[in-house]
Amino acid sequence: MRRIGLLAAALVALAAWPAAQPVFTGTEIFPPEEFAARRARVMDRIGDAVAVLEGTTERPGEQAFRQNNQFFYLTGVAEPRALVLIDGRTKKTTLFLKPRDERREQRMFGPGLYPGPDAARATGIDEVLDRDDFAGVLAAVARDGRTIYTPFRPEVLGEASSSDPANLWTATKADPWDGRVSRVEAFVGKLKAAAPRCSLEDLDPILDGLRLYKSAREIAVIREATRITGLAIMEAMRDARPGIHEYELQADAEFVFKKAGAYGPSYFALIATGRNTYYTHYHKDTAALQDGDLVQFDYGPDYKYYQGDVTRVFPASGTFTPRQRELYGVYLKLYQALMTSIQAHVAPRDIIRTAVGRMDAVLAEYPFTDPAIRRAAVEFVEGYRRSRANSLGHDVGMEVHDVRGPNPPDTLEPGMVFTIEPALRLEDEHLGIRLEDMLLVTDTGYENLSAFVPIEIADIEKLMAQPGLSDAMLKIGTR
Repeated sequence: MRRIGLLAAALVALAAWPAAQPVFTGTEIFPPEEFAARRARVMDRIGDAVAVLEGTTERPGEQAFRQNNQFFYLTGVAEPRALVLIDGRTKKTTLFLKPRDERREQRMFGPGLYPGPDAARATGIDEVLDRDDFAGVLAAVARDGRTIYTPFRPEVLGEASSSDPANLWTATKADPWDGRVSRVEAFVGKLKAAAPRCSLEDLDPILDGLRLYKSAREIAVIREATRITGLAIMEAMRDARPGIHEYELQADAEFVFKKAGAYGPSYFALIATGRNTYYTHYHKDTAALQDGDLVQFDYGPDYKYYQGDVTRVFPASGTFTPRQRELYGVYLKLYQALMTSIQAHVAPRDIIRTAVGRMDAVLAEYPFTDPAIRRAAVEFVEGYRRSRANSLGHDVGMEVHDVRGPNPPDTLEPGMVFTIEPALRLEDEHLGIRLEDMLLVTDTGYENLSAFVPIEIADIEKLMAQPGLSDAMLKIGTR
């Protein structure tokens, strides 16, 4: 009876969430005018030139389709092998799509987007032509010898940031037993061959600069992605106990992701217990939680093409030991010294200087009993004191480590979204501790979008005393 009652209670709570939202079609995420405004800013920057982008391909096998980020950012179109030409001279956008395949649509995949006026109305794009017409339109651009802007960086899909495919394709091209080039490099080569008189320029810096500042609609989606992230972490906290595996906590989070309408995860699950916490990107996910372990949980969803990224630390047993309280307690105070130093229109290097002064005060007042924890805390602060970086963490947006553009400002400005995630390590014990929050820069300071996720010791212990999803579900049989 208790199991059935808990299951019913969990289902009632989850039913109160908003219904899962479509995540594959841009106009179901943002209205067409959001994408039109982005294209208008591109037109302003390219002048008399044109911008040409290639959408991604169908996925291999039975995998859900997800558009690449740069193409989606400008069009909202989630159709395979789409092309778009944005004309800075005429201020007109032309989309090129594959023709309708009635059998594929009716028997397999359902309605899609096809050339013609219906697609133009749905997307807000001036004209939607057959993909085969692209060569003729490009030929007219080539005859004029106009500059063509196109992305030079390999495309980014889900569960990746721009450096990931870039590094992959660099290694692949250099591999003597492979040698392939990325789709983007091949496309650039095709453009050069089709328009030899045209100068080709990199569009990525322009788009990256635009993406650094999030619009009000983007912020609303990021806020929801962060809410889903926090709820996932909280379910993992409720479910944690000695003997459960890291991958079981991952399952808790992924249930929440899909229940809330996410496409999937933003990155591989970084769920580490005990000595695995030493590694900031540990993702083997196979260890069992042990009594006396701390658990580091860092996992977020890919929601409507935007990402969440939050980290929390909690005891496997549900209750902090005295030593864990000392370690976590001093780290939390140092973390909060950094967070409370953040200001809008101020350079991160200056924020760090202010934070170090506050951290010194924490060290002077904290009631240390363990020399190893004191040494780790002092080294943590010294790391900031020695730092010459002008960064507090990483930006978040369509990618979990989002783009910043070629000339980002030295200061934090409204519309930026970033995380802080400083790590403290007990080197001799192979242990680490790291928290992370999603911060939105505003006109007057910042908003912590993940502030609702428990971070104080008493709040964590109170949450972990509640039943978890494993208490509310039928058990999976074991052999």
